[in-house]
Amino acid sequence: MADAIPTLAEASRLIAMGALSPVELTRAALARVEALEPQLHAFITLTPERALEAARNAEAELARGERRGPLHGIPYALKDIIDVSGVATTAHSRLLRDNIADANADVTTRLEAAGMVLLGKTSLHEFARGGPGDDLPWPNARNPWNVDHSCGGSSSGSAVAVAAGMVGLAIGTDTGGSVRFPAACTGIVGLKPTYDYVSRRGVVPLSFSLDHVGPLTRTVADCALALAVLAEPDGRSADFNAAGRVDHLSAFDASVAGMRIGIARAYNVESAIDEEQHEAVERAAFVLSELGAQVGDVTLPPRDLYDAAAWTIVLAEGFSVHQQDLQQRADQYGRTARERLSIGALVTAADYVQAQRLRKLLIAETDDALAGFDAMLCAGAVSAPPRLDQVDDGPWRKRHPITAPFNLTGHPALAVPAGAAANGLPLSVQLVGKRFDEMTLLRIGHALERSVTWGDVQPPWCVSTVARARRAVSRE
Repeated sequence: MADAIPTLAEASRLIAMGALSPVELTRAALARVEALEPQLHAFITLTPERALEAARNAEAELARGERRGPLHGIPYALKDIIDVSGVATTAHSRLLRDNIADANADVTTRLEAAGMVLLGKTSLHEFARGGPGDDLPWPNARNPWNVDHSCGGSSSGSAVAVAAGMVGLAIGTDTGGSVRFPAACTGIVGLKPTYDYVSRRGVVPLSFSLDHVGPLTRTVADCALALAVLAEPDGRSADFNAAGRVDHLSAFDASVAGMRIGIARAYNVESAIDEEQHEAVERAAFVLSELGAQVGDVTLPPRDLYDAAAWTIVLAEGFSVHQQDLQQRADQYGRTARERLSIGALVTAADYVQAQRLRKLLIAETDDALAGFDAMLCAGAVSAPPRLDQVDDGPWRKRHPITAPFNLTGHPALAVPAGAAANGLPLSVQLVGKRFDEMTLLRIGHALERSVTWGDVQPPWCVSTVARARRAVSRE
């Protein structure tokens, strides 16, 4: 089987040393996809010719000493809800099967300007809302740890492509947990940045108030490399522009000693996490305390209030996006997306206004709860990934993702691997920070990753050899 490709940081180092070429790396990534795609279904559209042309251009630029930055010449993938000029943006729906984008999304433009190489567009839950489903035009992505278990959603293919070693970076979107939940299910790192920290221009919307764009990577350091490219002021967000440029990589030069980290135990109880997930959070808290952090309890508003506001807004705004198609072409949606989006017709204007008012109160109360801490630790999933036949695909989920509260408040949240359950599937924890303080989350996540052995756990078929490049380096 073709080797898993290296992490972003390792690929960057090898390319800078001349031990690995962008063309060689891109061919290895395409070979990896060819070997695993029949089982995992991570991609909807592959762009091999475009990728190889971009890799050759990157190689020529590097040979001339024109390195654009640390990600130059490295393959990446985009959730198929993000526009690439001349390539279909399908949102995993037959409604958009022939929807060819006429311009790049902002995030695409930034990644291409950094010299990255687009490998293709990844599968997702239909319109980031309905899935998994067997009535869609492309297969559902499958979890590389165990294909009979969920890989989460809605950025399912993006997470699978990273976890399976097809790419070092994939971009997802997160409206209620759609970056962090698949990251948790597949044992990788996923960041939902602060609201408006990464542009959403050129991304098919679900909820204008709650949509975020974020990276999925194998390591926290890789996440920092990606965020340095993605987070650019664009004139739309006064808060972002006031925060200015941040060197996210500098987070790794400092320890967590002396930091104050709140552990949201009551929130975890309200979210009904299982015993293995509870133990994963407590282990992470213990590791951080051993590293010198001060860990204490933090109290958040009731979980039900977050859910009431968040899902009222998602329902109303999602229906507003899809109203015309639901009225005229409802049969072209998969069942799950059609049912979940249609419920929004029942949300009144008064419901929506009250949800937005409650949102403002919860933002203020969450800010107050975090005021005495540098960051917060809690669960990001209720358990290890469930079996596919146990996934709730009904119109109204009986248990909502426990990630949505921080979409509502706009605070940054980072999913970090936290060991394995008894069945060998991954567990994860969630770190939540103050707005526009991603650097602190990366610092804490990196400390966890560096200090424990679970960061080396990988799916059985995804052990990377990066053979020729590493051996070449070791011989020099």
